[in-house]
Formats: sequence, C-alpha cells, structure tokens
Amino acid sequence: NSTRMAAMTKSTQTREYRILRKTLARLREEAGLSQRALAKKLSVPHSWVAKVEAGERRIDFLEFCWFCEACGKDAAVASEDLIDSFGARRKTRAR
Repeated sequence: NSTRMAAMTKSTQTREYRILRKTLARLREEAGLSQRALAKKLSVPHSWVAKVEAGERRIDFLEFCWFCEACGKDAAVASEDLIDSFGARRKTRAR
C-alpha cells in the first residue's frame, strides 16, 4: 500500500539502522580490518565502506552479506544477532 509506505519513517533515520551501522563497524574492527583493507577485499573504493558506516550510503541485503563474509562472519548469524539487538523496544513503523 503506497499510503502506508509514505507514512513510514525513512529506515536510515531509525534506531535500528544506527545499530546496523555500529554492528558493521564492529564486525570490521573485530576482523582487524581497516576501512581500506575491507574495501580491497570487497573490490570497492574505501569511501564506500566509510559511507556505509557513516550512514551516508544505504547497504542492501546482498551487500550486507558480502560485508559480513569479508569480515569472516557468517551473514546468517550476523543477521540473527542484529535482529536480536533491536530488542523489545522495536516499534512498528506503520499502522
């Protein structure tokens, strides 16, 4: 329903998206990778990693999977951990 979508908060402005960005940075740091080293593994410019972590660029699901794998983390496990971190305070975005 397009009316519902128009009323929704932009996902990049949500608490959950901030958690996603922090999680990605933590995964990279735990893997011992700089933004440049991760970018090289992903064959992207280092600015791509910086922009994703800063919230200046959205990351889609496949990119999330590639990011996790490049950091040595199973994407399914990382997804599950991420969803768990959203916790009970997660709000419904549209009613």
